[in-house]
Amino acid sequence: MKKQSKRKQALDYHEFPKPGKVEVVPTTKYATQRDLSLAYSPGVAVPCLEIEKNPDTVYKYTNKGNLVAVISNGTAVLGLGDIGAEASKPVMEGKGLLFKIFADIDVFDIEVGTHDIEEFIATVKNIAPTFGGINLEDIKAPEAFEIECRLKDELDIPVMHDDQHGTAIISSAALLNAVEIAEKKMEEVKIVISGAGAAATSCTRLYKAIGVQSKNIVMLDSKGVIRDDRDNLTKEKTEFATSRNITTIEEAMIDADVFVGLSVANILSPEMLLSMADNPIVFALANPDPEIKYDVAIKTRKDIIMATGRSDHPNQVNNVLGFPFIFRGALDVRATKINEAMKMASVFALAKLAKEPVPEQVNIAYGETKLLFGKDYIIPKPFDPRLIGTIPVAVAKAAVESGVAKEPIDDWKKYEEELFDRMGNDNKILRLLFNRAKTNPKRIVFAEADHLDVLKAAQIVHEEAIGIPILLGRKDIILELMKEIDFDDDVEILDPKSDDQNEILTKYARIYWSHRKRKGVTLYAAEKLMRERNYFASMMVNEGDADAMISGYSRAYPVVIRPVLETIGKFEGVNKIATTNLMLTKRGPLFISDTSINIDPTAKELANIAQMTNYTMKMFGIKPVIAMVSYANFGSSKHPQARKVKEAVELLHRVCPDTVVDGELQTDFALNSEMLKKAFPFSKLAGKKVNALIFPNLDSANSNYKLLKELNGVESVGPIMLGMKKAAHILQLGASVEEMVNIAAVAVVDAQQKEKYEYEMKQC
Repeated sequence: MKKQSKRKQALDYHEFPKPGKVEVVPTTKYATQRDLSLAYSPGVAVPCLEIEKNPDTVYKYTNKGNLVAVISNGTAVLGLGDIGAEASKPVMEGKGLLFKIFADIDVFDIEVGTHDIEEFIATVKNIAPTFGGINLEDIKAPEAFEIECRLKDELDIPVMHDDQHGTAIISSAALLNAVEIAEKKMEEVKIVISGAGAAATSCTRLYKAIGVQSKNIVMLDSKGVIRDDRDNLTKEKTEFATSRNITTIEEAMIDADVFVGLSVANILSPEMLLSMADNPIVFALANPDPEIKYDVAIKTRKDIIMATGRSDHPNQVNNVLGFPFIFRGALDVRATKINEAMKMASVFALAKLAKEPVPEQVNIAYGETKLLFGKDYIIPKPFDPRLIGTIPVAVAKAAVESGVAKEPIDDWKKYEEELFDRMGNDNKILRLLFNRAKTNPKRIVFAEADHLDVLKAAQIVHEEAIGIPILLGRKDIILELMKEIDFDDDVEILDPKSDDQNEILTKYARIYWSHRKRKGVTLYAAEKLMRERNYFASMMVNEGDADAMISGYSRAYPVVIRPVLETIGKFEGVNKIATTNLMLTKRGPLFISDTSINIDPTAKELANIAQMTNYTMKMFGIKPVIAMVSYANFGSSKHPQARKVKEAVELLHRVCPDTVVDGELQTDFALNSEMLKKAFPFSKLAGKKVNALIFPNLDSANSNYKLLKELNGVESVGPIMLGMKKAAHILQLGASVEEMVNIAAVAVVDAQQKEKYEYEMKQC
């Protein structure tokens, strides 16, 4: 990726659509004068007086119970060092974003402009009444130790320095499992720690808590092995000083069972790796470049169990597996602190989760047939949807049992359900989609690449390794636009109107003519059509010269769909194609069909649309729960529009009895599970969370998805083509760059799935 291009993208991301990454959004009504008088004067005086009488009611009447402060002075920003308070703000905002999207915790980021320990502690103590918890971030050692220790002692809310404890918790869970897989004993393993900062200190303390013996630990800093005869050791370094007569990392690594790197890149050589004991465990956690490259390590030792901090290798030790969920559990029982029992609970919960069957959604996202506990899977994946229902529960239980919870939970099953509801359960679907696309990128034809926004989308797809773009259009225009956006990587550019393409044009024309000659198409007409970009792109996909195509940015849907249908055609057994849009709502992903093609489908066609939607949802790793939508509920109207929905449902129940689908249903009943269960307890959808709506006609489906998108700011992925033989997807006119990138990821996953189907058919 070109540095200048990436730099501009990063700056644009933080500047637009408005500066920063987070905002404050009202949670109560504010439309009328009455609302405002309750929100502020005079109504606000009532909760104020209640809190004055009983300070604990602040959790009842304000957002304190779900509000965490992410606080830093910018003295140890990852990879950047001491850059100052203001320069650290983008990082702290980013941390707040992660808290919200992974655990639904609200955050105010606080940047404190001081290096003085006493001033920093005083500042945090003075603002603490605002918050339910404090996350300290990017504060240099040794000051970080004293700051955290003092604040934990002097405040009655959870305080955690994530740089220390986050890595410690995640790597400890990984170590538990790695030692088990290596068939070793924790109390016997010899461990080398490279690094002596805040993270290394916390990690080593936690390793001791899970069974590692002090005598088996060797820690190194920039001066070499930390020995007990060295002068001027800090209190923390003294704690881990060894009496062994060694001074270098080379000596320390001989016969070591475990290496944990929390230092700098490329300090561990293949020779050192070879000197380790059998089945060595290596956690090379320096970011972005580990202490030894993953490929070098696994090539050097076939028996190695390795983890890094990177997402592109197995066993990523990522703090996002910990801090959002630890604070979630602590907040939900109003814990006065995050103690050792709570940290240990999260360690064991993470380790245990890695041993349990992995949801198909996670397998699909990571391009795995089946993730299984073993040397390449010792820790859960960051996108695992089970984390929100597992780690907070373990942490909350530990808080209750250790006596630091002010509001113990009685019904743990209900609490677990509330956690999943809070996150919409599958709200990470877009991140999962991109991750899956990257596991096996496919060739995507961008049929309108001589438009700036289309080219920008292709650039992102290329730079993020989502797919391999093929640019179609006027070559001179494309090259000029590429200069404008610093897109100078080597990608294929084709112009169907250029004489350079005569040979391939002739080939495509003859193939097209052979299929269409009895439908009024002459060879001359076929040759002329092949110079049109959408015919050319479709033929590329049809003939295997590309895996997928995207078009429709600059032309009306009907104009683009025709060449696609004439060349690629429908999937085997499909009578009519359709489209669905994936709406990323607060309640989780919601599929809406058919949003673009069938104006007034018959009952049989509606049933087919439901079946194709069902198939597509499974492709995304989502278990479909489908409502067939109408203006009527279960036979309450005899109008033909309602009756056709009823007939479609009857057909589906008869032909696909295992599919979770029902109707006809009004939209509010379909989406409100409690209302549906109360009014229609006999429905197959009763007690279930509907995640797909099949509308009776194009008017209703198209209008509803666009209404959701524009009024509620719901992100839409689509239209996603259903029923095509090959991966071809048509954009809405004037689609945004982001929408094009999203549909490109869909196209790649679609191509992956179709390739898999073709392979399986050949094996039959």
